[in-house]
Amino acid sequence: MQINSFKEMYVSELQEARSLEAQLTSALPEMIEKTDDADLKQALQDHLSETQNHLERVGEILQRHGATAEDHKDQSMVRLVSEAEKWAEMIKDRDQRDAGIIASAQRVEYYEMAVYGTLSAWAKQLGFGEDEEDLRAILAQERAADDKLTRLAEREINPSAA
Repeated sequence: MQINSFKEMYVSELQEARSLEAQLTSALPEMIEKTDDADLKQALQDHLSETQNHLERVGEILQRHGATAEDHKDQSMVRLVSEAEKWAEMIKDRDQRDAGIIASAQRVEYYEMAVYGTLSAWAKQLGFGEDEEDLRAILAQERAADDKLTRLAEREINPSAA
């Protein structure tokens, strides 16, 4: 695919964002199933609901630009999900596995924050105010999810794993 304008670059990255949200929507239930800590399980369940909403919101943004979801497969997310699955499979101790799941989830959150930070900046540059607002709202939710995971790790999960 040849990109000929900043707007085309923006739309292509939106398609990648939709792909990463779709992949995460599929991966989170397995992470939730392999989690033992009730608070972590709830945090991941809450994030699954947010992720499903993000998938819809990014789809709506794409529609505003007359673009389809395309058949993109965000390769970075493929790798992040693969790493999360590896952690969950290779660690038998439940507390350590939960710590590994948090580590994996935070890698995903940081990636999502990078994607949505970039997209919101590009939307602003392109003058897409409604997009920028939606993308900044998603970014804020990703930051909040990361903060929640950090609190769980520091207060409960990591001390139990150690």
